[in-house]
Amino acid sequence: MKELIIKGISFIIILITISCSEDTIDVEGLGSVKGKIVKVGTNEPLENVKVSTTPSSSTVFTDKNGVYKLSNVPSGEYSLSAQKEGLQGVFKGIKVLTNKEVELVIEMKKATATNRPPETIKLVTPVDNATDIPVEAKLIWSAKDPDKDDKLTYKVSLRNEKNTTIEIFENITDTTYTVSGLLYSTQYFWQVTASDSINTEVNSTSHAFTTVAPPNNRIVYTRLVNGNSVVYSADETGATEIQLTPSSKNSFRPRRNPITNKIAFLQSVGSQTHLFIMNEDGSQLQQVTATVGVSGYNLEEIDFSWDAKGAKLLFPNQNKLYSIDIDGSNLNKLYETTGDLITEVDKNENTGMIALKTNNLDGYSVQIFTIDGTGGVQNTILTGENGAAGSINLSIDGTKLLYSRDMSGSEFADHRQLDSRIFIYDFTTTTSTDLSTDRPAGTNDLDARFSPNEASIIFVNTSNDGISVKNIQTLPIDDVNTRTELIKNAMMPDWE
Repeated sequence: MKELIIKGISFIIILITISCSEDTIDVEGLGSVKGKIVKVGTNEPLENVKVSTTPSSSTVFTDKNGVYKLSNVPSGEYSLSAQKEGLQGVFKGIKVLTNKEVELVIEMKKATATNRPPETIKLVTPVDNATDIPVEAKLIWSAKDPDKDDKLTYKVSLRNEKNTTIEIFENITDTTYTVSGLLYSTQYFWQVTASDSINTEVNSTSHAFTTVAPPNNRIVYTRLVNGNSVVYSADETGATEIQLTPSSKNSFRPRRNPITNKIAFLQSVGSQTHLFIMNEDGSQLQQVTATVGVSGYNLEEIDFSWDAKGAKLLFPNQNKLYSIDIDGSNLNKLYETTGDLITEVDKNENTGMIALKTNNLDGYSVQIFTIDGTGGVQNTILTGENGAAGSINLSIDGTKLLYSRDMSGSEFADHRQLDSRIFIYDFTTTTSTDLSTDRPAGTNDLDARFSPNEASIIFVNTSNDGISVKNIQTLPIDDVNTRTELIKNAMMPDWE
């Protein structure tokens, strides 16, 4: 009896022991776990990371390459942990299979519980309220983070006094950033934000600077960029070139007005062409025409004129000549032909004389003549000649007129010119003088304009093949054998 009691108690103890023990591991077979532990984002190997499993099997540490391997792990399901001081612990569920090797790459992040935010940012250059800053400005600041391992990134916010738009430049890793395309004579405000990707972003104070005044660029012209005509300006040596209109727009035939410091030009708007004005630095763009656009034969030849000391513009629409205020009001028809298209117009405000060039639907049967304010014809400069002609420009005293004419008399369907020369017509003597006597053979002189002092002219010279590059040149009127190339790959010049 006593022996039976002892055996019973022993059996109960065994049951209790089994029921109170921790979870067991399936010991049907053995497998292994291997892999690599790296820093999140950079994939930098992490050395000396403690790797273990729960339920417990074995514990290892990564080598200098971040590699670990747990061998002879009983098959079953585990939670694999990776831990190292200064890093957030990682736990991954795995399943070990008999005679199989599980491979697992683990990414670890820096522990952030005690991480501190970046220190205050100091804006260095330009100093607050600096003036005469170039329109391509280098912004410099200083910043640091108390946690040396933190990698800072920066964001620059930039706005100006002329509009409410805020430009944001992000993901900057250096403490300098160059901004370009700034407006002239404009106050800007800039601020820098620093981020360590852990704490709340830190902002600097806001500083102001004012850009330089625009250079005295008296020459405006166009150049083809990615298939579009773009307006530029330059000084009288061809330097300090500034792009004034975007290359995404087709803008052409610029005309500068020195009284108002505005530039008028033509721009494609859908299927139409309209007049626009802007400041000399390309700012404050304004569309002038709307209900009646600029139209006629060959938009590359169409020209318009300033009037009323920069308060109005004259422009052609088919066989009609219109006047319009630069704010888009007071549209008035001034003149109408009996059928020929008006292609060019130029007005002398000192005399009130208006010069016109007209042609037929093919661009030929050209007439160049002047009218008074009532539309009465005053002088006929060219009529009854074969071939193309144009690029009219009146002198400031109204006694002379520049124009070009293809002396070959050719009339091609594609309007190609073979021997275009520049002439100056004297209203007093009613004679024309050839200024292109030094023109290289096989080239055309086109788009002539007087210089501001009228001692020379500015014009385009190009091969008569009709497809070669066009270059802007100048020529003294009293020395027609000393032409100078001013700006390469450019056309439609104006010099005021």
